Amino acid sequence: TRPRPPVPALPRSFSVSAAGLWRQCPRRWRFRYVEKRADPPGEAALLGTFVHRVLELLCDQPAGSRHLERARELAAEAWPETRDDPHYAALGHDETAQRAFKWRGWTAVQDLWQIEDPAEVEVRATEARVEATVGGVPFFGIVDRLDVEAGDLVVTDYKTGRAPRPGDVPKSLDQVLLYAAAVEDHLDERPARGRLYFLGNGVHQVEVTEDGLGGAVGRFAEAWSQVGRACEADDFPPDAGPLCGWCPYVADCVEGGDE
Repeated sequence: TRPRPPVPALPRSFSVSAAGLWRQCPRRWRFRYVEKRADPPGEAALLGTFVHRVLELLCDQPAGSRHLERARELAAEAWPETRDDPHYAALGHDETAQRAFKWRGWTAVQDLWQIEDPAEVEVRATEARVEATVGGVPFFGIVDRLDVEAGDLVVTDYKTGRAPRPGDVPKSLDQVLLYAAAVEDHLDERPARGRLYFLGNGVHQVEVTEDGLGGAVGRFAEAWSQVGRACEADDFPPDAGPLCGWCPYVADCVEGGDE
């Protein structure tokens, strides 16, 4: 017989990705955050991790060293981290597939220069770990970059996936608004703007206003409240749909398997 699943309990902190997974499917959220089951990253996530690492190393360089040639050197230095990752090894890439993966990563890195000249950016921090209280919720997140522009603090986040459809842009910007709220709680300094760099697909940005923060924080807090009620009742219904085919837990979900 299978062991009895653990009694649900609220996690110690809540992140943007955890809130997103909750909205996608409460059942999957339970598998991931209550039962602590592994959710191996796929190829797209591993590619994003590689690109983020290269850009982190680049933006940690003195401003005058942030050029393409240095980025190429840093990509070569960073590659073994991805190559030796067991999750990457599990993809089973042959030499041709590995070369294609590296080229997609390098193309995304180069796309940064289509958006800005990194040598002209005043970077305050990269990969900044932020623990804060946001709308009464214990928040945890990692901010890709904190910049300073004309004396203003700016939250910058990189994306290697597709840019959202126009109707989904406001929802996608909730992420940087939540980061802005967390940074304000953490540093006692409110960012003026948040922006998403969709490498190769343009930029979406938002001014940080009371109304914008209130909306994003309110939606985040509501998701946290829903999680609390679900944990109390141990009720995590599935939200079956086309994405069930990509869920790592589908074998243990009758509704997902039927879908």
